[in-house]
Amino acid sequence: MDKPSADNIFSLPSDVLHDDEPDRKFINALARGLDVLRAFQPGDGFLGNQDIAKRTGLPKSSVSRLTYTLTKLGYLVYSERLEKYQLGSGVLALGYAFTANLAIRQLAKPLMQELANNTGTAVGLADRDRLKMIYLEYCAPANVMTFRNEVGDRVPLASSALGKAYLTLLPHNEREYFLHYIEKRNPDNWPVLRDGIMAAIESYQEKGYCTGFGSWDKDINGVSVPLLVGNQIYSFNAGGPAYRLSTEFLENEVAPQLKRMVRNVEATLIRY
Repeated sequence: MDKPSADNIFSLPSDVLHDDEPDRKFINALARGLDVLRAFQPGDGFLGNQDIAKRTGLPKSSVSRLTYTLTKLGYLVYSERLEKYQLGSGVLALGYAFTANLAIRQLAKPLMQELANNTGTAVGLADRDRLKMIYLEYCAPANVMTFRNEVGDRVPLASSALGKAYLTLLPHNEREYFLHYIEKRNPDNWPVLRDGIMAAIESYQEKGYCTGFGSWDKDINGVSVPLLVGNQIYSFNAGGPAYRLSTEFLENEVAPQLKRMVRNVEATLIRY
């Protein structure tokens, strides 16, 4: 199986790296430190060393040294009462610098908000984070309170419309590499995931968009369109609660508008 480019290799799950020959330029201690930070998910609050070790697969002794170092650097905050850690302001500073300097986010937001208002859907912009898609921007109509995500929320790469749209634009060998690890992580559900991804590729080739009708959450319907910017793939989606948004409405009314919006974002980026 051919491997993807170096940029994609080092943003795959960390266990993928262990399949490769040793790379003398690769700093394992740094990678492990970043894995500790990635262990914290929205809504977690405080985590102990044992929690982090379980999530990362790292030895608890290594986790203890890493959390101590990250606390000294301001990326974690330690609670003596709980004997646990939470993310510190250093992580927020890094995240803010990234999102503030992301041109596509700045240019797309007004167009996303306009689409959200016109269609009554939630409109998102996402990038891949290992085997998840992470929201970089999110807009919802002001009068709709039933479905709201936040910047930084993640959805599955394999089953969400956002993730499937991302996979459609990958070169064949890179897509196969990702599918290998999706199968490895989801052996029992792999046939369903594989069929959904193949259907998404066919849908994008024929219609220019992908669908997610209850595929990762039975109560959520959505459509998604990918965008290639240089060597970077982003995904836009529009959707919301299934009881409000029928598949017919999303495909006939929302998908054409989403496709136009993405083309407008692309044209604006070219001029930027």
